Amino acid sequence: MILKLTDSFSLSEDAVARMVGEETMLLDLASGTYFGLDSVGGRFWQLLEEGMTGVAARDAMLEEYEVSAEQIDADLNDLVAQLADKGLLLPN
Repeated sequence: MILKLTDSFSLSEDAVARMVGEETMLLDLASGTYFGLDSVGGRFWQLLEEGMTGVAARDAMLEEYEVSAEQIDADLNDLVAQLADKGLLLPN
């Protein structure tokens, strides 16, 4: 199953995030694998950690960044799918 931005999902309990410069590094404690997120991806992860849904995080980011709704939807849908594929986001 491919997760989308509009789906209900949660962060994996095995995922630990740390800021390293402009990047957010995610560690999957279950596999010991690191993943790097750029500043935009890191902001999305931060908003999810604060308890926002994917859609609420998208709406907040749309106000923060100068980007079209179509572009942020495409980028965040790709990110959600990749994070879910790695087990860092889980369907509810």
